[in-house]
Amino acid sequence: MIPCQRHLFDIPDDVAYLNCAYMSPLMKPVIEAGNAALARKAHPWEITPDKFFTGSDEFRATAAQLVDCSADDIAIVPSASYGIATAARNLPVKKGQCILVLAEQFPSNYYPWQRLAEETGASLKIVPWPEDHDWTAAVLNSLTAEVAIAALPHVHWTSGGRLDLVRIGGACRKIGAALVLDLTQSLGALPFSARDVQPDFAVAASYKWLLGPYSVGLLYVAPKWQGGMPLEENWIQRANARDFASLILYTENYDAGARRFDMGERSNFALLPAAVRAMKQLLEWEVAQISETAGALNRQLASAAADLGFSAPAEPLRAPHYLALRRKAEIPKELPEMLAREKVYVSVRGNSIRVAPHVYNTLEDCERLIACLRRIDS
Repeated sequence: MIPCQRHLFDIPDDVAYLNCAYMSPLMKPVIEAGNAALARKAHPWEITPDKFFTGSDEFRATAAQLVDCSADDIAIVPSASYGIATAARNLPVKKGQCILVLAEQFPSNYYPWQRLAEETGASLKIVPWPEDHDWTAAVLNSLTAEVAIAALPHVHWTSGGRLDLVRIGGACRKIGAALVLDLTQSLGALPFSARDVQPDFAVAASYKWLLGPYSVGLLYVAPKWQGGMPLEENWIQRANARDFASLILYTENYDAGARRFDMGERSNFALLPAAVRAMKQLLEWEVAQISETAGALNRQLASAAADLGFSAPAEPLRAPHYLALRRKAEIPKELPEMLAREKVYVSVRGNSIRVAPHVYNTLEDCERLIACLRRIDS
């Protein structure tokens, strides 16, 4: 368990922010790193050519520790959708085959596959919401021979359901299906190992559980796909990019590993240092400890909410850091605004109240949420 780290964040005592699944607050040291990095452009003559590479190299090396892979397997992308689109561009699927997605899956991991299916004559196979909340079993039952690609999350964004990606990865390899993962709602708060899961592609935006800035993310690309086609062609992807004088000598060769899939202007002098500082703090805390700390808060919240008529998936079936509360009666659409007036912040997604604490939260934050939920129908 990690002691409360609220002192590292600019969260007033009267604010109960239980909404990391929406957007994380930036830590004070992350803001300092970002401000210092942004200020560097006031003196552009000090941004020497080597600095176009050192920051991205550090980002790759740090991200690789969270993903459990080689730094060469990491590409720098601006968003989850960019990473999913990269995977869709490179994975083969043909008429008569299927692309597997979950019911109520996040749109950025749905629309690219819908388009790919339309373009190739394939079809989308949607795993229905399991009545027993066991998404792993539902996926395994749906992985039939015609599935060419399984595009999945680690944590379902409206239910909080956790998928056993090691078992699913093994099942995909058994039938020859590619596995594409959106880890945006899990990486940094739930342990993950690319070596164990063996996905083909996996992407995570930085601004949620990686505690980083908006418009930065990481893309894992398995070695077998690192010779593929990037979404864009830019100078810094190329093998001769480090020698600025030779950029006019156009080359067909790309830089090593997954770097060919990097977004343009990937050096991102302002944001990469902030993202790196945040990831280093996660590694210092240890992801397993973050998961346990958030899980302890959610365990108490789930118990208290059950007394008010709310239900959540059983603990073995949901992610510790992610609690989706449902009830038979409709959840008022204005609930987030009602709670915000009390300075309590959660999200409503689908028919779920989504509660997502982190190491800056306290039991008092949870008690304030429960007190508000008692008054929903009054």
